[in-house]
Amino acid sequence: MASMDLAMAVVYFSQTLIGTLGNFSLLCHYTCLHFTQCQLRSTDLILKHLFVANSLVILFRGVPDTMAAFGLKDFLNDLGCKLVFYFHRVGRGVSIGSTCLLSVFQVITISPRSSRWTEFKLTANKYISIFSILCWILHMLLNTIILQYITDRWRHKNITYRKEFGYCSRVYQHSWKVLHAALLSLPDALCVGLMLWTSSSSVSILHRHKLRMWHIHKTNMPSRVSPETQATKTIILLVSTFIYFYTLSSIFQAFFTLYNNPNRFLVNVASVVTGGYPTVSPFLLMNHYPSVSCLSLDCTRKTKPVMS
Repeated sequence: MASMDLAMAVVYFSQTLIGTLGNFSLLCHYTCLHFTQCQLRSTDLILKHLFVANSLVILFRGVPDTMAAFGLKDFLNDLGCKLVFYFHRVGRGVSIGSTCLLSVFQVITISPRSSRWTEFKLTANKYISIFSILCWILHMLLNTIILQYITDRWRHKNITYRKEFGYCSRVYQHSWKVLHAALLSLPDALCVGLMLWTSSSSVSILHRHKLRMWHIHKTNMPSRVSPETQATKTIILLVSTFIYFYTLSSIFQAFFTLYNNPNRFLVNVASVVTGGYPTVSPFLLMNHYPSVSCLSLDCTRKTKPVMS
């Protein structure tokens, strides 16, 4: 095994292990809170979908990449390749959609009564589950396109438009290449635009709130950051982290679309970048987000209605 392959195998394995532990630990945390009948925040449902989607991205990309880097090249058949790439793309899409939904809901939560977001405050909680489920359905349907042109490395060897991924290959017609790329990128681009808009709105709201409370901060009384403000700052950090990794990933994807035989080192770097956000995001939330930062079971019990 070459030293480069060994180094990439260690990187893939480390990223997969760290990301899996981070996302699964928070999923277990929320599962425990659910069975102890704790009253969770509305955004916690979005976070659970985010952790599940992150886990799909890490497992269905990190594990095959690790095995391929260790020298196992043809361990997946045609069906296996299709399922690996399909669930990876679905997880990636839901991860983007959940981060977008989290950003939108947070700006609605912290918006003042005079804001344009006020009319959505009363109804936002009711539609979180619906939007989360629709996000899964949308990406499960949209990514069926992948099943048409992902195959194992032994099939279609004589086709010109064919790209190798180490353990699988992608076959497509040149006339459909740009259309497929645009169709798969459109929901991501819409989510990124919406995240930028809501994040800038959150920053503006927090800035105006800070100016209103300026006279209180001048006194010697200790000021305490509200859970909503803390959560909003964390989501802005989360969105910024996502934009960073998404921009790098988009650059690599555009490069791979233009060139049929990209450098193997760039392919490895692109794989690491793809798993960057799902690996880092649970630890950002664990350190800063109110409902996640404390991994104890201290919570408010759900109240039951009193029988008359």
